[in-house]
Amino acid sequence: QVQLVESGGGLVQAGGSLRLSCTASRGSFSRANMGWFRQAPGKEREFVGAVSWTGSGTYYADSVKGRFTISRDNAKNTVYLQMNSLKPEDTAVYYCAASAGPWNADTWTGNQGVYAFWGQGTQVTVSS
Repeated sequence: QVQLVESGGGLVQAGGSLRLSCTASRGSFSRANMGWFRQAPGKEREFVGAVSWTGSGTYYADSVKGRFTISRDNAKNTVYLQMNSLKPEDTAVYYCAASAGPWNADTWTGNQGVYAFWGQGTQVTVSS
């Protein structure tokens, strides 16, 4: 069973940048496809992006494409979400999640049902 802990959230002005980290303990992180999700107040949790277990495949929601980048360092059991050109609408609690299944459309389109393990979330607030 994989345990995930996010960090790096905070308050930033619009146009600024933040890098979130998600570190895994226990379990086979290096073989897990990883996803980032976010939930804004009063809204459902939504997919942000995903990275394959090898790191060679990445997918992003249209709302963040070109601004956010996901990467991973399997030696450090860590996946990153680099967020640039932040907008007030990016304000949300950000979660990382792990999927032990295959790298397929369910994982790269953010089907939350295939992500079995979730972190506790980290708050990102973007001021205008």
